[in-house]
Amino acid sequence: MKWHCRAGRPGGFPGGMRINEGGLVTGHIRAPGGPVSVDGFRAAADHVVALAAAVAPEKWDAPALGQWSVRSLVGHIGRALTTVVDYLARPAIEQTVPSTADYYLLAAEFIDPEAVRRRSEQAGAELGEDPVATLAQMRDRALHALAHTDDRIVTTPVGGMLLSHYLPTRTFELAVHGLDLARATGRPESVPVEALWEAVSLATELAVRRGHGETVLFALTGRGIVPSDFSVV
Repeated sequence: MKWHCRAGRPGGFPGGMRINEGGLVTGHIRAPGGPVSVDGFRAAADHVVALAAAVAPEKWDAPALGQWSVRSLVGHIGRALTTVVDYLARPAIEQTVPSTADYYLLAAEFIDPEAVRRRSEQAGAELGEDPVATLAQMRDRALHALAHTDDRIVTTPVGGMLLSHYLPTRTFELAVHGLDLARATGRPESVPVEALWEAVSLATELAVRRGHGETVLFALTGRGIVPSDFSVV
């Protein structure tokens, strides 16, 4: 199996991965074993559970983000936990997605916002009468699964990728949507530093890969601002 993705990651790619004449990366490799760092993921997961626990009963149906209610947003957050367990149960033979950033670059080609909204609403409804307990159980199952596995190739919607590359996408989702939840419910807009390192590093790489590196660099050094609708995902 081969994969194709726009090049641009500094330092090249591992194994048999090469850049062809059209600027695409092609090739395939197999995953090595080894431990997977879960510190950022665990910190982000604990944080969103704590945020959910602070939601007042009357706030669960309040607006949160776009068309999402607080319940739908928390349902979407829960999917960042459940997909870890789901994808660990779906091993792949070959790595076809070379990096964490490439997951988002590839996903952007076919993402359906309306489908995401429907899944989030369904996930919110499935949180049941005690959404905090359900979310905590999702976190616990994900951490339990991670505690009993080494690095491996898992099947994701965009192809096979190393667990060590996929897990930071979950940390990123938890960090970003944790901020959304905090803002929607009047809580402090903060992210645990272990998760923040991963999320900001990934966002910076995505900015560079998408051709927005200079815009971000100007903003971070006080030389400009980004538009209100600017996004790297």
